[in-house]
Amino acid sequence: MSRIGKKPVELPSGVSASLSGQTIEVKGPKGTLTFTATDDVTITIDGNTVSVDPRGSSKRARQQWGMSRTMIANLVNGVTEGFKKELEIVGVGYRAQVQGNSIRLNLGYSHDVDFAIPAGVTATTPKPTEIVLEGIDAQLVGETAAKIREWRRPEPYKGKGIRYRGEYIFQKEGKKK
Repeated sequence: MSRIGKKPVELPSGVSASLSGQTIEVKGPKGTLTFTATDDVTITIDGNTVSVDPRGSSKRARQQWGMSRTMIANLVNGVTEGFKKELEIVGVGYRAQVQGNSIRLNLGYSHDVDFAIPAGVTATTPKPTEIVLEGIDAQLVGETAAKIREWRRPEPYKGKGIRYRGEYIFQKEGKKK
């Protein structure tokens, strides 16, 4: 039994949900998001709660049960508070700046990297070594942060590169003479 799936999702004031088939649409102060569940689960809306139930006892139905409930909870959280990912840039000369609809990254390459910000994500650089990504779609914000991080992953000897705020980088010991 899924402990996550059993818990109903509460809809705060100012948030409404509508169901058509297997697609749930959540509207809130920050926007509208939709999620289409598989046929392995049943979604029901009772007043200000949304509950998800499996349509069988197969392994796939139980997997989809917890995952669907979490996705709906993320929709509700996204339209009320939004999601935020913070990246730190570590390295001499490494920096970032937002220019219109893209981020210009100086990461030690022979050229600057221009990363296009997708629609639905807003990027700011409070300092030249910090990038803050915000949006209502958790998957899109996380994917954008991961793509930016891919340009220069933190290396294990000096820790230079792009890392998530608070991420621990295991430091290896260098060569000894």
